[in-house]
Amino acid sequence: MSIDESTAARVAKLARIRVEPEALPALAGEFNTILGFIEQLGEVDVEGVEPMTSVTPQQLKRRVDVVSDGSQQERVLSNAPDAREGFFAVPKVVE
Repeated sequence: MSIDESTAARVAKLARIRVEPEALPALAGEFNTILGFIEQLGEVDVEGVEPMTSVTPQQLKRRVDVVSDGSQQERVLSNAPDAREGFFAVPKVVE
């Protein structure tokens, strides 16, 4: 696939990037270079290669996912400038 100047201008417009007309040939060249790299990657044999999320083998730490209230209501409310009946009290903002 080859990108010409009109396609480069359209991509720039879609990306909302202002490109001066005299810069379009260079932009089209850069796009073609990127597409060339992508074509090279398509030629790589990846048969039998497992997908990975990192270059180093890692195992995520697991924990039991238990829902709790934290049992810290009084401690949390101690930071509130105004707390009533176990809740944060805020001034009325909607009339």
